[in-house]
Amino acid sequence: MIFLPVTLVLWLLLGLLLVVLVVLVELRVLAYAYRKIGVKPRYVFGLLLLTLLGSHVNIPLYSVRVERVVAPRTEWIFGRPYEVPERLRAGSTVVAVNVGGALIPSLLSVYLLFRTRMVGQMLLGTAVVAVVVNRLAQIVPGVGIVVPMLVPPLVAAAIALLLAFRRAPPVAYVSGSMGALVGADLVNLGRIAEMGAPIVSIGGAGTFDGVFLTGIIAGLLA
Repeated sequence: MIFLPVTLVLWLLLGLLLVVLVVLVELRVLAYAYRKIGVKPRYVFGLLLLTLLGSHVNIPLYSVRVERVVAPRTEWIFGRPYEVPERLRAGSTVVAVNVGGALIPSLLSVYLLFRTRMVGQMLLGTAVVAVVVNRLAQIVPGVGIVVPMLVPPLVAAAIALLLAFRRAPPVAYVSGSMGALVGADLVNLGRIAEMGAPIVSIGGAGTFDGVFLTGIIAGLLA
């Protein structure tokens, strides 16, 4: 016979408390990281919320005619699953921009560029990250462009420490986020026909993780 020393309700409450504690710890780490990058404390949680919610929002830009659209399935790339969405229109690929993975990081990068005035370091760092990411990016039929999620933040962290040791966080953020978007998505837009995906999102599923982690690791450099 198995005897539980506490009731099931109490176990559920303890489990819920554990989840809350983990979330609070993660939010504190994220908030600390973004403050170190250069985001004012009163804007941190709003920025995090917009980024996470915006990752589910894609703004269509234009569509491209393609010979075929790959049927829905699940692809495992770099150790994680990517769901191929259902087709939107046969024979066409919609090119969109992801709010959380492209629009918000781009606006924040422009803000940091003017705020820190470290144009040379940020442009050089972005170029280095873009080249590395472009070399590793894979085109997955039905999904789009996929990159290893740890590559942009780690390469950006290394190059930022070399270029601006004491002011590394903002350089790392701009280099990692913009380098990932340029090297993975923008440079490969001309290969849309090879993807056969219903929608190709700039800053979407294939690159969002790398862009989001860049913000965390960049802030933790300080």
